[in-house]
Amino acid sequence: MGMMTGKDYRESLKTLRPEVYYMGEKIENVVDHPAFVPHVNAAALTYDMAAAPEFEELTTATSHLTGEKINRFTHIHHSHDDLVKKVKMLRAIGQQTGSCFQRCVGHDGLNTIYSVTYDIDQKKGTDYHQRFTKFLREVQSRDLMISGAMTDPKGDRSLPPGKQKDPDTYVHIVKRQG
Repeated sequence: MGMMTGKDYRESLKTLRPEVYYMGEKIENVVDHPAFVPHVNAAALTYDMAAAPEFEELTTATSHLTGEKINRFTHIHHSHDDLVKKVKMLRAIGQQTGSCFQRCVGHDGLNTIYSVTYDIDQKKGTDYHQRFTKFLREVQSRDLMISGAMTDPKGDRSLPPGKQKDPDTYVHIVKRQG
C-alpha cells in the first residue's frame, strides 16, 4: 500500500466504524465530530508531513526489514542519527499542530517491543521477535498508526513511591538474588 496521506488516514478511520461514545452520545463519525476533529487533524498532519518534501528527511526512514521508504513513526531506531531525527521530527510536528498528535507512545512502544522480544527469544528460545517482526512489516507496509496510553497511579501524591500505602502501586524490587 505504501505511505498514507492525511486524507488516506481520515478515510481509514471512516472504514473502521468504531463504537465511540462522547458525553453520553453515540458518535457515528469520529472524523467529522467537533470533539474529535482536533485530534484527527493533528494525526493526519503526521501523514501529510511525511509526504512533504521539506520534511521528508525528518519524517521518513528506510525500513531495515524491506528497504522501502516508510513513515518514521513506524521505524525502528538503529543509530544516534535515528534518535536525533526523531526528536527533530517531533518538534517540527509539534510546531505545526500545537498539540499532541497521538503517535509518540506507539512509536516508542514499537521500538521497545522490538528490542525486548529479541532479548526474550535469545534467553528463552521463543519466537516472539519473529512474530513481532511480521506484525511490524504489516505496520510499515500499511503505514498504520500505533498509539498507546500512559497514566500515573493515583496514590497519596504527597508521598514518594516507596512510602505509598500500597507497595504495588509503583514498580519496585521485591527480591534480590544472584
